[in-house]
Amino acid sequence: MIEIVKPALEHLPSYKAALERGWSPDNVRLLEATREQLAAIERDPVAFLADLDDPQARGGPITLPDGKKVPRLPGFRRWIWDGEASGSIGFRWQKGTSDLPPHVLGHIGYAVVPWKRRRGYATQALRLMLEEARAVGLAHVEITAKPGNPASHKVILANGGKLVERFFEDAAYGGAESLRFRIEL
Repeated sequence: MIEIVKPALEHLPSYKAALERGWSPDNVRLLEATREQLAAIERDPVAFLADLDDPQARGGPITLPDGKKVPRLPGFRRWIWDGEASGSIGFRWQKGTSDLPPHVLGHIGYAVVPWKRRRGYATQALRLMLEEARAVGLAHVEITAKPGNPASHKVILANGGKLVERFFEDAAYGGAESLRFRIEL
């Protein structure tokens, strides 16, 4: 049984250990994101945790992978927890609409540590995060996955997702082919 927990100091040693094992919570920036997070934890653990929870979008702009800066959306991250850090799931949205700006690939993104994959953790975590999406009033969420990632497709479909589009990602993300799924709330 897993839960999604708000990142806190009590969970941080386990999360840091997962990063030190080479896991990345970012499926786009991979080890670059891992290094950045480890450095941020080392600098100021409290500030690191605070940055993961910004439902009012008070933080500064976000830097896209191509270096372009865009306004921050409301959002937060939760850690997938089974007694230790098992992954991360994030949620972002625009107030007053279910639509996202063109540079945002989806509302929800998740990553499970490799040593706990294939146990249903991502499916359960997504189900729990959908409750959060309902709570902010969204009519639906969109989630993207690469065509060659059947494990992620299975997670999304198990939560009621429907494939709505095959598209090419914004150049900021490399322009790769991707699939967009929608889950009606």
